[in-house]
Amino acid sequence: MYRSHNCGELRASHINTEVTLSGWVQKSRDKGFIVWVDLRDRYGITQLIFDDERTEKSVMDLAQNLGREFVIQITGTVIERTSKNPNIPTGDIEILVSELTVLNSSKTPPFTIEDETDGGEDIRMKYRYLDIRRNPVKNSLIFRHKVTQEVRNFLSKEGFIEVETPYLIKSTPEGARDFVVPSRMNEGQFYALPQSPQTFKQLLMIGGMDKYFQIVKCFRDEDLRADRQPEFTQIDCEMAFVEQEDILNAFEGLTRHLLKEVNGVEIKEFPRMLYDDAMRLYGNDKPDIRFGMEFGELNDVAQHKDFGVFNSAELVVGIAVPGGNSYTRKDIDKLIDWVKRPQVGALGMVYSRCNDDGSYKSSVDKFYDQDDLAKWANVTGAKAGDLVCILSGDTNKVRAQLSALRMELAERLGLRNPKEFAPLWVIDFPLLELDEETGHYHAMHHPFTSPKSGQLELLKTNPGDVKANAYDLVLNGNEIGGGSIRIHDKDIQATMLKHLGFSEEDAKAQFGFLMDAFEYGAPPHGGLAFGLDRLVAILDGQETIRDYIAFPKNNSGRDIMIDAPAPIDDEQLEELSLKLNLKS
Repeated sequence: MYRSHNCGELRASHINTEVTLSGWVQKSRDKGFIVWVDLRDRYGITQLIFDDERTEKSVMDLAQNLGREFVIQITGTVIERTSKNPNIPTGDIEILVSELTVLNSSKTPPFTIEDETDGGEDIRMKYRYLDIRRNPVKNSLIFRHKVTQEVRNFLSKEGFIEVETPYLIKSTPEGARDFVVPSRMNEGQFYALPQSPQTFKQLLMIGGMDKYFQIVKCFRDEDLRADRQPEFTQIDCEMAFVEQEDILNAFEGLTRHLLKEVNGVEIKEFPRMLYDDAMRLYGNDKPDIRFGMEFGELNDVAQHKDFGVFNSAELVVGIAVPGGNSYTRKDIDKLIDWVKRPQVGALGMVYSRCNDDGSYKSSVDKFYDQDDLAKWANVTGAKAGDLVCILSGDTNKVRAQLSALRMELAERLGLRNPKEFAPLWVIDFPLLELDEETGHYHAMHHPFTSPKSGQLELLKTNPGDVKANAYDLVLNGNEIGGGSIRIHDKDIQATMLKHLGFSEEDAKAQFGFLMDAFEYGAPPHGGLAFGLDRLVAILDGQETIRDYIAFPKNNSGRDIMIDAPAPIDDEQLEELSLKLNLKS
């Protein structure tokens, strides 16, 4: 028996009990005549004590030669700790060791296995198995487990059935790039790894499963960032005989359940916002509504003077920064430099101070009088003591720029409390987006999204004006889930694919299996998928997902621990009928 207890469970009630523990040496303090060792496992830390008077010499000699991260087993007696440690649950006791076995020695780790480590991200990624021993990463993985268990419990109680769908599927031209897998037995042909189980879950609804879910790996070969990985996990769900309201109610229920069970937070309201309103008021389709600073469109009150920058702009738009009048000119210049960075792309920023005495002072006083500036304050909702920040330019660009500034200011002002949760449904997205270069439309969500009720004729005559029967669930400025009511009629699906640039032959080749299935009694159906990695991070008060994934990739899509991706040898290439030597 390697252990009778773990390193986190012994208390004063165990005093005088003989126990056996196993774990890793966190650290050792050798005073010559006495040695203390902190023994760590997943559950916690227990202090061990060895001394000249009570410990056999052979055991004492072993203890004095223990290194960090040695794996050891000890047997000893629980005794009261002389100098108690209130910061750990086992701080009232220690183990007087009588037997010590070194199960495995360890090289000195390349970074300290502590909450605050001296290891940079690259070195910790290379030795991820050591990084997992640290509490922040270990606890993140345990937190993820708790969330997934709550998801499974809730959905199972609601009548959802967990069904696995294939990983080796057919490549389709929609969405991000596919990861492809060559088939040895079918020369010159390839599988693709799924970007989502979309068509399969629709087929399950046609198959009569009624309520499906799956916690599933998905794969997208796209550029990476802190909250994106080439392989990620979805909570994928689908329901038959439902309308949009049924879906929203079902997954409000799941989100409420998670916030209550995992965070102890009760959420009553899930506001709903039209996509057009989200873009107009916040500049993006996933607004953080924990704070204000809504956009004020200023064209009517800013384009009547001789200020060419505003007069030539498609949109003039501003926000009121609470308490921003306290900013010095140097502070404001830094803000202007921030919006001019390539990542944001603004050409500059106009500002207006709202003074406590009711007067205004702007960076464009040459062109605008006090009445004008008062109107700017009124439109943006600015009060005395605030600062109005204004950007102008092409509508889509300037909205994105001001949205970035809004989020940056909220971060600086401490308005994004990670323990406060503000969910929001964004609905009525455009069904299609026009690519001006190709003249073809792209599906804003995916090609299987149904138009809003009553807009089928519009899909044939003016597809760019059609709204999608789609919805995104936003939490604290992050999209955590999205879905739609699906097309379940073959003719409507054919029309949709035509607008996306598919010929009849291409549509049949790519999606013929689904179109055929629609002819065998497809029920009305819809669903939603949560991004599990992002959801877990946000529930834990973070926005970066890497610590919630056991073995993540870096920003180049590489696993630097196992050195993947990597070349394969010529023999494998020959078997796969890939003539190109990838090593050359």
